[in-house]
Amino acid sequence: MTETPDIAALSGVEQLRLGLSGGFVAPIARTVGFDLTEVEEGRVVFEAVPTAAVYNPLGSVHGGWIATVLDSACGCVVHSTLRPGQTYTTLELKTVFHKALSAGTPVRAEGRIVQTGRRAAFAEADLRGLDGRLYATATSTCLVMER
Repeated sequence: MTETPDIAALSGVEQLRLGLSGGFVAPIARTVGFDLTEVEEGRVVFEAVPTAAVYNPLGSVHGGWIATVLDSACGCVVHSTLRPGQTYTTLELKTVFHKALSAGTPVRAEGRIVQTGRRAAFAEADLRGLDGRLYATATSTCLVMER
């Protein structure tokens, strides 16, 4: 019988890798429709294919969907740097939309750490098509704290 690990005793990167191996998946990933596909300390990748269900009135993917995917990439890359017993919260997210995105276009959001300190972490992410086309970028500031 396999025992469930004590999540609080794991580092952030270990927690995220648990999700990759079929463990816990954040409910927002199911709701919005994206998957965590790569994890290492200081770098994460999400993949998604938006549907017409997330279109705005102009007939393109809603900026809120894009911002949610990029927020997850920025947040999870900060999560990947946490020691056991730490948590974080997003203080600020800035999203820049470079090109309209259409339903059915596969995209990858890559999050990277810019800098981490004792109390704050800074991350960036970009959303690109599989052809490398840039759709949006984001930067985030997160507050890191003990649980």
